[in-house]
This record gives sequence, C-alpha cells and structure tokens, in this order.
Amino acid sequence: MSNTNSLDAAALRDRLQLLANQQGIKQWDLGAACSDDCSVQVDRGEAKQMKAAQRSSITVRVWNSDGLVGITSTTDLSNDGLEQALVGAHEASRFGNPDEIPAFSPLATAPLPALDRPLKQRQGILPLLETLREAEADLLGRHDAIQTVPYNGLAESLSQSLYLNSEGALRQMERTQASLYLYARAEQSGRKPRSSGAVRLALGSSDLDVQGCIQEAADRTISHLDYRPIETGTYRVCFTPEAFLSLIGAFSSMLNARAVLDGVSLSQRDSVGSKVAVPFFSLHDDGLHPGNIGAAAFDGEGTPTQKLCLIEGGILSSFLHSEATARAFNVKPTGHAGLGAKVSVGADWFVVSTTEGTTSGSDLDHHTASDSFVLVEDLSALHAGVKASQGSFSLPFDGWLVKDGVKSSVEAATVAGDIRTLLNTILQLESESEVTTRGVCPHVWVEGLSITGEA
Repeated sequence: MSNTNSLDAAALRDRLQLLANQQGIKQWDLGAACSDDCSVQVDRGEAKQMKAAQRSSITVRVWNSDGLVGITSTTDLSNDGLEQALVGAHEASRFGNPDEIPAFSPLATAPLPALDRPLKQRQGILPLLETLREAEADLLGRHDAIQTVPYNGLAESLSQSLYLNSEGALRQMERTQASLYLYARAEQSGRKPRSSGAVRLALGSSDLDVQGCIQEAADRTISHLDYRPIETGTYRVCFTPEAFLSLIGAFSSMLNARAVLDGVSLSQRDSVGSKVAVPFFSLHDDGLHPGNIGAAAFDGEGTPTQKLCLIEGGILSSFLHSEATARAFNVKPTGHAGLGAKVSVGADWFVVSTTEGTTSGSDLDHHTASDSFVLVEDLSALHAGVKASQGSFSLPFDGWLVKDGVKSSVEAATVAGDIRTLLNTILQLESESEVTTRGVCPHVWVEGLSITGEA
C-alpha cells in the first residue's frame, strides 16, 4: 500500500463480497488497521534512531456451513491476496472450536457517536529530530546532576481502522496522533543515580506540550535527588492519578467478562451488583472522553464506543463485553472487543470519580496534609508484581515520605496489598481530577498499606 489513504472501505467490501460469492462463502468479516509512522530518538544531540514505517494488519474471518469460524491474517489487499485470505480462512474453519463461536455484533450497523478529532498535518522526520534535540538540550541544562536523557522519543502517525462484514457493516475512521517522552537520569558523587520522566500526547506533533514535558521531567527527577531510606511498616498512602490508574489497569480483569468466563478474574458471573469498593467510589470506562487522544468510534467488531459505568457507588455495575461475552451474559456488547477467533476484551479509558451525591467525610489534600503519609508517584514491574487472578500486588515505586509538609524522596521500596482490600479502605478521592495519558483520576488516599524499605 502506498499510504493509509489507499483503504477505500466501500470498494473493499464490494470486492470481498464478490470474491466470497465466487467461493460460496456466505458469512465473513474483515478488520484492518493501517498506519504511516515516523519516530526519532536522540543521544546527546546526535540522532540515535530515525524510523519511518508503513504498517498494515488485516484479519479475515469466515464462517462455514457448520457455523465454525476460521481466521487468517494478511497484508495483501490485492484481489489475489484477498481471495487467498478468504480461502485460507474457509479451510481453517474446519478446525474451528465449536465451543467458542463468535458472531457478528448486533450493534455493528448501529449509528456511531460523533468524535471531534480533526486530522493534523504531519511534520516529518527532520523537524521532529530538531524538536527532540532542542528538548534534550533544554532538559540537560535544567540541573547539573542531570547527565543524560537515556530514554526519549518523538513520534507521529496517521492511522486508519475499518471493519466490514457480509451483513452490510461498514466502519471506517482515520486519525493522527503524536507522542513525546523524556526520561532523565541524574547522577551525584557518592549517591545512587535517580531517574524520572514525563509523557505528552496530542493529535499532532505541532500541538505537543514540549515545554511542559521538559519541565515535568526535570521537576520529577530533581525532586528525587535528596533521597532517604524508609522504614518498613504500614503507612497511609496517597496515589497520584497516574499511579492509581496503572494499578486499576493491572487489575482490569476483575471488570472483564472474557476473564470472568475464562476463570482468571477476581469476579464471578454473578458478581454484578455486589459491593467492591467504598460507597463514594465510582469508575467509568469512557473511550469518547475529550482527553483520550487515541479515541475510536468503534471497536474491533464494529460495536460503537460508549461511556460505560463499571462501578457506581462502590457497586459493580457492569463488565466490559465483546459480542460473545455479551451473548453469554444476555446483555449487549459494550464496544471493548478486539477481532479474532476468540475475541479479546479490553478497557479504553478509565475515569475515576467520587459518586455523585456522596462524600468520604474526609478533606485530605496531599498539598496540605499535616500527618505523615507516603505519596506514590509511579509504580513499576506491574507485569511481575501483580497477581491479577488472586488480587495481590507487591510493586516497587517512586515516591516521597511526607512529614509535616516536607517531602523526602524514598530511596527504594515496595508497596504491597490486596486490590479488594484497597478499594474498600479508600479514605478520600481529592476534589481535583487530572487528565493523564492513562485516563482521568484525582489523587486517591488509602489507609494502611504495607511499605517495605530496602534492607
């Protein structure tokens, strides 16, 4: 493909239908994602990596006369390529799993929500390289201890997604996106190196808040220079919005109907309606939120994206669903599906908030709190330190011990607990929410988490 604009959904559907008729295939669908990306990385002013790529991923599913599904992937959208994909999927359908048969989403032809995401002009590699060089130099000059910016990157992309099926579904969208990350490393004589960073996303590279990213990366890194060990014990903890959202994301299987059916979730089929958190805690998945730069109007099955209430007033209200899981639970798909023989389910954009009309009865504020607490800025090793199906976590973190309003960076420590206990011991959701790259969330206060300092 010469570029992502070469995907004409209506013409592609007509070609597929013709080829399917010739092969005697009555039921099929196709999902495609194509992108035109470029990215740069620098090292002390020199170009470390400059990359431009065109990517395409096309998935074709075919149902045979016995109702079994076969699936193939291709990057070839020529007539020969599509015919081979259809024939391959049809042959593979003989080996389809009779216990796991997806169907078309009943909402694959429903009206789509309006999305205000204008396409932005892309700058190209050389302007990106110059911007990143300047950003790196600026960050290195913010403090004598900042010696390098070992992890950095500036990227922009134009992507296109579509979904088609033999019952007339035709979904198509195009979007642009840009990202910047700067991760600084500070070194002082006789002290351990300290690192921190920042990320910014935008619809286009010219809209990125470069100065804000530099300032945040510098402030965070410098704030960890004066570090001290922390004593092992139980502490009152305040999570930053990013940290809390990363923790909720690590345990999102408790909200995922696919995980429930597969027996790898903390939740059961009958868990909807049960109490899972304090009464003033609510959680929505809102892929259409204005802050979600990567918003899409539909999922991998063509189901429209929607705002979904997952936890309301501490009560589990809904699971994330695909067509197949929704059918198993006798509900409607929620717009959170991928596309495959066994369809995956995933969250879009979490929004944590205080339940309307409720209060925690507390006025804790991380800016003014006088009692000592641990402020957790960032959690790491989520892939290793989270046991999602058991609920437990033990995670290294960056943060501060705050006493009498004075912040001391924690040298090295882990925070441990159980997600179910944590959700039921939340003390306060602060009044001011922040839009992050992960979702929307306020600072979240939790009573009594185990902190283990470095021995």
